[in-house]
Amino acid sequence: MILTVTLNTALDITYRVPSLRPHASHRVAEVSERPGGKGVNVARVLAALGHEVTVTGLAGGATGREVHERLRELPGVAEALVPVAGATRRTVAVVDEHTGDTTQLNEPGPLVTAAEWAAFQDVYEDLLGRVSAVALCGSLPPGLPVGAYAVLVRAARAAHVPVLLDTSGEALRRGLAARPDIIKPNADELAELTGSHEPLRATQDARRRGARTVIASLGAEGLLAHTSEGMWRAVPPGRVQGNPTGAGDSAVAGLLSGLVEDVPWPDRLARAVALSAATVLAPAAGEFDRAAYAELLGKVAVTTEVSAA
Repeated sequence: MILTVTLNTALDITYRVPSLRPHASHRVAEVSERPGGKGVNVARVLAALGHEVTVTGLAGGATGREVHERLRELPGVAEALVPVAGATRRTVAVVDEHTGDTTQLNEPGPLVTAAEWAAFQDVYEDLLGRVSAVALCGSLPPGLPVGAYAVLVRAARAAHVPVLLDTSGEALRRGLAARPDIIKPNADELAELTGSHEPLRATQDARRRGARTVIASLGAEGLLAHTSEGMWRAVPPGRVQGNPTGAGDSAVAGLLSGLVEDVPWPDRLARAVALSAATVLAPAAGEFDRAAYAELLGKVAVTTEVSAA
């Protein structure tokens, strides 16, 4: 079983409009609501790939109750959210159907108390005894210490469970010091972390700072991987147009599924890139176009990279 952690869960609301114009009223063509947050999206894709997966994190208030209820409806996903007094956040994505662009509005999340954080750690450490891998995903809600992910990484390492960290900013910097097995920053997050805007050098620097493996997400240009076994670049066959929300989460699902299946790195990367592109073609985060995924999987180009040092 794979465990995904979403400390800042959300109710994702997606509006689709014919054309998004600033300072104007819009008629919404379609509305969808679903449980969200990066780890929830990862779990949904993992379940669709046939893996047993458990979602944990923090949820509270009326929005949190709705997230609880909707998670229980997801096939293949077990729910182990820890209650908090504060209200779970909402995120609003507005999709411009004319351009395919998405505008995202993210609330900050509930204020988490020290007692609630301690209760979550107890649940998390118990779950670690039953899983083969764990993904720590997304932002930290207010009230949690900036080193929260470092604490969770250390607990996973103590339990001998491989851990993937997908966050940003100071939370990533602190988490990196705890030596996660994999980090998956995008190009901007990697540059902020290392000070280098050259992805190859930046991945090498991030490994020196503590990550065993660095997978840099380069958007439409695919993934760059720096591992103990080698360095690879995985590139999709072409650009796809659609809603990119959740594409990075699908890449995480591809990497985790490849990890627990012990798939060679080039094949893991091809899977992650194909899933990411197929998610852009899907209507909502946490979904992917299965036909597109099957077609893209064999067309992702994976090449060996030479060290920048």
